[in-house]
Amino acid sequence: MAEDKKFPEFTGKKQQYYELLMQARALVLGQFEFHSDEALKKNDSDMESRGMGTHIGDTDNSIRDMELQLMAEEGNVLHLIDEALDRLANDEFGSCIDCGADIGDGRLEVKPYAQYCIKCKKIREENDGMNPYFD
Repeated sequence: MAEDKKFPEFTGKKQQYYELLMQARALVLGQFEFHSDEALKKNDSDMESRGMGTHIGDTDNSIRDMELQLMAEEGNVLHLIDEALDRLANDEFGSCIDCGADIGDGRLEVKPYAQYCIKCKKIREENDGMNPYFD
C-alpha cells in the first residue's frame, strides 16, 4: 500500500497533489475501517441468543451487506489513490489514461485520483464504463 512505499520528495504542485492524495487516502481508509467495524459489530448467533426474531436478523444481514458493499467501493477508491500516487512518482500524474490529454487542475483538486479527462469520463459514463475509442 501507499503508506508502505517510499516516495521521492515532491515540490511545488506535485507536493500539493501528494498531500491531497494522502488526505483522500486517510479519509477513505477511515471510512473503510468504520464500515468494517459496523459490519462485524453484530453476528446472527448473537441476535438469536438474545431471543430476537428472524426479522431483526434479516435487517441486520441487510445492514451488514450494505456495509460490505461500501467497504468494497472504498477499497476500489484506495486502489485508485495508490495508482495515482504511483503516477505522481513516475511523472505520469495528471494525464488521462485514455487519450493522454491533461486532466484539469480543478478536477484534480476535487478528485486527485481522477484517471480520465472530462471528455473521456463522459464517454465512459455513457457506455457502461467502456470507452469504445480507446478500449
